Amino acid sequence: MYKILINSYFIYLLPILFISSCVHSKNDTIQGTSKTSEIDSLIKTYADYEQFNGAILVAHKGQIVYKNAFGMANMDWNIPNQTNTRFRLGSVTKQFTSMLIMQLVAEKKLELHTPIATYLPSYPKPQADQITIHHLLTHSSGIPNYTSFPNYRTAMRNPTPPLELVKTFADSTLLFTPGDRFHYSNSGYVLLGQIIEKVTGKPYEKVLEEKIFDPLDMDGSGYEKGQQIIKNKALGYYRNGSRFANANYIDMSMSYAAGGIHSTVENLYLWDRALYTEKLLPKTYLDSLFLPYQPIGEHHYAYGWSVGKMPIGNTEEKIGVIDLDGIING
Repeated sequence: MYKILINSYFIYLLPILFISSCVHSKNDTIQGTSKTSEIDSLIKTYADYEQFNGAILVAHKGQIVYKNAFGMANMDWNIPNQTNTRFRLGSVTKQFTSMLIMQLVAEKKLELHTPIATYLPSYPKPQADQITIHHLLTHSSGIPNYTSFPNYRTAMRNPTPPLELVKTFADSTLLFTPGDRFHYSNSGYVLLGQIIEKVTGKPYEKVLEEKIFDPLDMDGSGYEKGQQIIKNKALGYYRNGSRFANANYIDMSMSYAAGGIHSTVENLYLWDRALYTEKLLPKTYLDSLFLPYQPIGEHHYAYGWSVGKMPIGNTEEKIGVIDLDGIING
């Protein structure tokens, strides 16, 4: 799933099999039938070729101009996707985790550049004295990514409480000195979830509800726990040659604060709109979420987001982009 900001458009697609960005000139108005019909025609073409199965929402200048759903939420029973269908977000969860961290920073309960030993005294040293929250947020801690471990495909099937999840990588040797470079690590965002719990004294799920979902009326969003049954949630599939197959099972406790959230395109629109206001976070702290901290090719990783520029079509002109994708079973 991508959230893309291009000029004043943003696009949410769940789940994402491709992304197409709408670029406009100063004289274009997407509110007219032309642009909307072009979007509809484009997405329907992908859906007809079975290259997109999910929901899409497009907004322009804060107004929803197109939303639709394609394909099946449950292929066994031919239950179609809707715009309020819930999909797993995978690593898009990280932008919510980073928001919670910054809210606690704004409340003076956390310091970005303080070693994590201050908040997680049981985490092994000397790593805990070298790694800061900033390193975790920007994937520059050097902690190996537990979802890349050889036994992960087997381990992902088992219920794993957060403390046990931390143990799977806590004794690992750092890949480099913290801060030296970027190395994507879900492990870092698991630790951020644990820091949130330690500081607030509440489960990660509860903090999400109180500080983000409830204030924004995101009633179609939540944190998925283990084998929980969730109303309106799509089942997961992947392409096996020319056919769809059921996604491999994962116990969502293995994803935690790195990838455990589900949501709808309509709820993500509410989330997007809040990021232009100070409803969740004062502007000074909000702006820091999108600063280019760690280079990733031509882009940079901010706090839970990728920021950079992309070309307009085949021209040399580029425009600013803020995005993040998420990949997870189902």
